[in-house]
Amino acid sequence: MESKTRKHILLFIVACGLFNPLVAQQKAGRLLIAEQGSFMVGGTQTVVPGAFSVDNALKPEGQTYHGDHAYVFYQKPVKARKLPLVFLHGAGQSKKTWETTADGREGFQNIFLRRNYTVYLLDQPRRGEAGKSMVEGTVKPTADEQFWFTQFRLGNYPDYFPNVQFPKDPQSLEQFYRQMTPNTGAFDTKVVSDAISSLFDKIGEGILVTHSQGSGPGWMTAIQNDKVKGIVAYEPYSGFVFPKGELPAAIQSSGLFGELKGVEISVEDFKKLTRLPIVVYYGDNIAKEPSKVWNMDHWRSGLEMARLWATTINKHGGDAQVVHLPEVGIKGNTHFPFSDLNNIQVADELSKWLQEKGLSD
Repeated sequence: MESKTRKHILLFIVACGLFNPLVAQQKAGRLLIAEQGSFMVGGTQTVVPGAFSVDNALKPEGQTYHGDHAYVFYQKPVKARKLPLVFLHGAGQSKKTWETTADGREGFQNIFLRRNYTVYLLDQPRRGEAGKSMVEGTVKPTADEQFWFTQFRLGNYPDYFPNVQFPKDPQSLEQFYRQMTPNTGAFDTKVVSDAISSLFDKIGEGILVTHSQGSGPGWMTAIQNDKVKGIVAYEPYSGFVFPKGELPAAIQSSGLFGELKGVEISVEDFKKLTRLPIVVYYGDNIAKEPSKVWNMDHWRSGLEMARLWATTINKHGGDAQVVHLPEVGIKGNTHFPFSDLNNIQVADELSKWLQEKGLSD
């Protein structure tokens, strides 16, 4: 009788929306953290000539200004693996992109903590909690959220793609919109890569996990800092680097940003990318051939450039691979595979790669 009463109470709680079994399943079990904290890293400072006066404290003379640093939040689990994971977000995002998903499930932050990886979450310079920019910027309240819905392949607004791995309830969509965050200064690949390199100087060897726009600074960080022992890139688009004399032709696209071009760098620098394993992942609903559906065609050009790029790295003796998730049976993913409904399956694919490359000890 008592068990039936408990069952009825649980059914009532679920029906009222006060309990989500999927969320409870994701959060089951204690997560033991040995150490956590946050800090700023990298950046520069300026000093205004003159002498600071306490009586005229609002005048800039003699005062300093620190900016263009990254913000880092980290957690170390009990019995941590040797190499930590360093997560860098993409355009319009912050470290929130790796945290709790829009519908309340665990993101890659907790998934990989549970798999005994130390996790570092970055807000790149001029974004999120690292908003002190060394250059002036203007934040305009521009209505553009339906563009992002479409650009990030949830669907073609207002319609979701039929097989999409994004929760379709209004609350999750609102959370998705609200996690977008602006630049406080112009995006600068070197500023970002310098800050990330400073982080690796501080923490030692690790694996860099990037998303979208973060891929360009990711490649450059690995070029300038040999403490980066592996790169995982989710859906890179811009910033593909090629050795001098091997820059491929631009890839034409009907996407809103037009053709996609690579970036030419020295052969010496490019070859530094051959000293570490690299994997690139793309999700679903990407055109297989040129298409007038602009968002699907935009990411087609990115996937094609990524394949050219990986081929070039391997030609120079490197170890790079591009994984198109639907081709390995992981279907329906958006531009955010790591937070989609099947992100455990996506995480399993990454864990398998880390083990294969000897990065999971």
